[in-house]
Amino acid sequence: MGGARDVGWVAAGLVLGASACYCIYRLTRGPRRGGRRLHPSRSAEDLTNGSYDDILNAEQLEKLLYLLESTNDPIITEKALVTLGNNAAFSTNQAIIRELGGIPIVGNKINSLNQSIKEKALNALNNLSVNVENQTKIKIYVHQVCEDVLADSLNSAVQLAGLRLLTNMTVTNDCQHLLNSYITGLFHLLLLGNGSTKVQVLKLLLNLSENPAMTEGLLSAQVDSSFLSLYDGQMANEILLRALTMFQNINNCLKVEGRLANQLPFAEGSLFFLLFGEECARKVKALAHHHDVDVKEKALAIKPAF
Repeated sequence: MGGARDVGWVAAGLVLGASACYCIYRLTRGPRRGGRRLHPSRSAEDLTNGSYDDILNAEQLEKLLYLLESTNDPIITEKALVTLGNNAAFSTNQAIIRELGGIPIVGNKINSLNQSIKEKALNALNNLSVNVENQTKIKIYVHQVCEDVLADSLNSAVQLAGLRLLTNMTVTNDCQHLLNSYITGLFHLLLLGNGSTKVQVLKLLLNLSENPAMTEGLLSAQVDSSFLSLYDGQMANEILLRALTMFQNINNCLKVEGRLANQLPFAEGSLFFLLFGEECARKVKALAHHHDVDVKEKALAIKPAF
């Protein structure tokens, strides 16, 4: 989001070549969308001269959205998405872009075969998703983003961008149920990914673990036994603390529902068998003597579960 100050030079390079000139021409002849013609009062050439403010106004955003919708040039598309994404970091522009019909324009770009365009579209949607009203329009992309995250190259920029978007979309409970069928895949990604991927998947799983309605789905997920390595004392704190917090959240949700973990029917090989098994109990008890105070407190809070 700190890239908003770079909007000026990014937008300045938006209109390039003959194909861009055609887009400029088409700006004054745009199709109707939602009963409203996109017909900016100022010339689209404003996007090329760097004379506008770093934070674009509604008129400039309108031109930028039409440019993004009209062009097939990957360079222009990518720069337009970066500019929109930077501007979507501001709450006022999050609403304006939605009202201009910009969310589906950006959302359609996640279908691109160009990985860089796909990443920039996910980043823009991520910033737009901070607005709760925007989430109602972005949620139609959740299934596709989940599929792409699990199918994309491990630790890729697209995968991380998708995980960040899913994390934002699951801060509230409204969209969490849409991830039910992907939970096992997310745990698989958690174990395979590098440090950055592990942290991002754990942030997402933490959101789910706070919702009692998601507890059974989490505990029933088939998870490899290597998951327990996340509770090793030498694990990086940013991973270890999140793994412990997820366990703590699940315990809290079980208490809210008045259920005991050992009374729930789960298949062997599930997260339940790992979290409430003897090996995990030994690891958590050992963490109660960890040198880091935060880790120690989390472990002590979990110990009564065994």
